[in-house]
Amino acid sequence: MLGPVVIKLGGAVLEDPVALTNLLQALKPVAARRPLVIVHGGGIIVEQTLAAMNMTSEKRDGLRVTPPEQMAVIAGALAGTCNKQLTALALHSGYRAVGLCLGDGLMIDTALLDPALGCVGKPTGRGDSRLLELLLEQGFTPVISSIAIGRDGGLLNVNADQAAVAVTQLMLGAELLLLSDVDGILDGNKQLIPEMSSSLADELIASGVIHGGMIVKVKAALEAARTLRQPIAVASWKQPERLQLLLAGEAAGTWVRH
Repeated sequence: MLGPVVIKLGGAVLEDPVALTNLLQALKPVAARRPLVIVHGGGIIVEQTLAAMNMTSEKRDGLRVTPPEQMAVIAGALAGTCNKQLTALALHSGYRAVGLCLGDGLMIDTALLDPALGCVGKPTGRGDSRLLELLLEQGFTPVISSIAIGRDGGLLNVNADQAAVAVTQLMLGAELLLLSDVDGILDGNKQLIPEMSSSLADELIASGVIHGGMIVKVKAALEAARTLRQPIAVASWKQPERLQLLLAGEAAGTWVRH
């Protein structure tokens, strides 16, 4: 069997059950040939949940500031609502899906990123891989939210792109697809950039063309491309029929090469 593939899904797709169902159906031929891991975000649902509780939400350089008093709410939205909705739909679509978070089995070692950001974590190393390996060996599809457990036992909110990269490079040495609601990385004229290098990324970030959450996504992809020594695809979940092209190495998004 071919090696594992990690699919990172942006939270926006969770708001569109039809698109998510179509995506899961398109991934079934992939899952029949190789182990599949899904890592997901859930920013939209987090924002809706915080707003419903009269809490404000702030992002800095694409990372969500997570005050300690909001951590339980954010964990509930990501590891609870988002994860279980996605797991339920995957089960309904025929997958042997199991909902997890980064902290389960302490699969990823995670530390506090910056006290100024609150309870925001950064993956720092491989943790205990036995749980994930056991699930994949038995034919299950792990669905992983980006809530981690820090070294002091507290919950940490990890950016989902960084979480997907950590699972890919630290645990599995897998292939990685970063899927969002845009076709890939766009230039200043909103045109797709077929290939992205670190030098071009630096230029576009400095000029403000790449901004917000896309900065985190691009940097995560560059890090994965460097450590895995393979290109990383950034593409859209809105065109699931093109996933086979991506996994065959063809142009169907932006290929990030270090």
